[in-house]
Amino acid sequence: MINFNNSAISNYKKRNGVDDMSGKKNLPKRSEVDTKYTWAIEDLYQSDDNWSIEYEKLKNMLTSVKEYQGRLSESSDKLLGFLKLSDDISKVLERVYVYANQRYHEDTSNSKYQDLSNKSNALAVQVNAALSFATPEILSIPEEVVNKFLQEKEELGIYEFYLRDILRKKAHILSADMEALLADAGEMADGPSNIFSMFNNADIKFPEIEDENGEMVRITHGRYVSFLESADRRVRKDAFKALYSTYEAFKNTLAASFSANIKQEVFYAKARKYPSTLAKALDGGNIPVEVYTNLIEAVHENMELMHRYVSLRKKLLGLDELHMYDLYTPLIPNMNKDIPFEEAKEIVAEGLKPLGDEYQKILREGYDNRWIDVYENENKRSGAYSWGAYGTHPYVLLNYNNNLNNVFTLAHEMGHAIHSYYSDKTQPYIYAGYKIFVAEVASTCNEALLIDHMLKKTTDKSEKAYLINHFLEKFRGTLYRQTMFAEFEMITHRMVENGESLTAENLCKIYHDLNVAYFGNDIVVDPEIDMEWARIPHFYNAFYVYQYATGYSAAIALSKRILNEGKPAVDDYINFLSSGSSNHPIELLKAAGVDMSTKEPVNQALNLFRELLDQMEELIG
Repeated sequence: MINFNNSAISNYKKRNGVDDMSGKKNLPKRSEVDTKYTWAIEDLYQSDDNWSIEYEKLKNMLTSVKEYQGRLSESSDKLLGFLKLSDDISKVLERVYVYANQRYHEDTSNSKYQDLSNKSNALAVQVNAALSFATPEILSIPEEVVNKFLQEKEELGIYEFYLRDILRKKAHILSADMEALLADAGEMADGPSNIFSMFNNADIKFPEIEDENGEMVRITHGRYVSFLESADRRVRKDAFKALYSTYEAFKNTLAASFSANIKQEVFYAKARKYPSTLAKALDGGNIPVEVYTNLIEAVHENMELMHRYVSLRKKLLGLDELHMYDLYTPLIPNMNKDIPFEEAKEIVAEGLKPLGDEYQKILREGYDNRWIDVYENENKRSGAYSWGAYGTHPYVLLNYNNNLNNVFTLAHEMGHAIHSYYSDKTQPYIYAGYKIFVAEVASTCNEALLIDHMLKKTTDKSEKAYLINHFLEKFRGTLYRQTMFAEFEMITHRMVENGESLTAENLCKIYHDLNVAYFGNDIVVDPEIDMEWARIPHFYNAFYVYQYATGYSAAIALSKRILNEGKPAVDDYINFLSSGSSNHPIELLKAAGVDMSTKEPVNQALNLFRELLDQMEELIG
């Protein structure tokens, strides 16, 4: 029941909206940064001593858990007592964990906070282990007994949705002996994922290439995208070929690992009586399978828009042949406009005015009360994220540079933060965190509103082209690319479910054909790209990536409704932000005016993509 607020852990691990500037010289030490540009970490704990007190308190709280194990079905008092204790433990852990890790992120070389971070990580594992008996035990309680408990104990009403969501999955829970067997097999089932992770993060070594300055530089996962963004086409091509030739040398091993991972997914889906691995993966959030298939169908029905974008990219780059390694280099040079942070705050506030006065007030509260850690300092964690602990305001980490891209990062992360603010303020702890399916909606909606505002305001053709291109790239990278990944997963899982084998050859063919379908005839689908499937870590977390595309589509649909309908749409949207996980994600979005069980939100997003393409084509003549 640990409820790390606002999907924070996954957000900060994946979010990279700001470049890693670790190579930058003469950065200030943490102690030299003006306090007004640092987050108010003291709002979590006034001192490290206060943290230590709660850390010890939490360890003592764990001893109380044992008295509930095996006894949750005894009475409504016993069940309620455990649920309240679990919430109390999780709330304290959240504060302890967030403080330690945010302190560590301020200066990753600080050994004191390295130690606090390690301690909090270890304690989180202990808490998870101590509370792990709860869900299986609740599932063993007959539904009529749960109903009786709910009727006789009014306080249990807060937990009704939580309890019924657990019971909803009862058909897929096995006997105690079988559950124990599946649990024991879990470490073995993680084998393919662990092997791939070790290979991809530790063992694989890429060659060196000559960079733009004539220096030999080794390709790494972190540097690869920078090479593909290079203005020097020779650098892009060399990096592309070098990276994928390295993966190709291990293609049979990687195919075996990939296939084994799907086989264990199929085994667990069958064991738990699901009709497919897709149905099993989506059941956690009670997401209908149609949401997944509708996304793919809607994108296929609008594939000509991506083909138009590819043609536009070819034209703007002035190439006789567009190759796969030309997809990331900027079409429009980065705007050199200097935008200090104080100005960025006002630009974002202006762009988010359609969300109403209350939203503006919360945004200003974040600005004025040091929710944001603004600038880079020596050894500060790179990138950007929003995080926080229940009962305290959210926090945002930035590494702000004075450019337009960083203005969008500010809008994005404050979208996460204000989503958490509303959710924490409105929901009891058990429902305050929100699901991954909706996690990127508020942040992307903010970006969409900001771009709309800036496009309406600017009279500069170069700035307008830059803004449109920024948005077009979001569509390409998030809606189309992630849907292509989702389709690849669906095809390969179905093959294994149908008894077909996966080999390096057929995996490469499937992936090649998808690239041809998604990118069209105006690009050379280089054979090297056929190996891209082998380097996507998300494929080892089955049917996860589609949520980026659905979340993006929902955000665009919501932003359009807000701009077109005004206050009624804003009221629905604020209610959505305030709902946390108090209902299933699909139902929460429906209440906000977006029905993800239909193709309509995806079609609305793609209609905006069409409008932006029209504008860009008109701009360039």
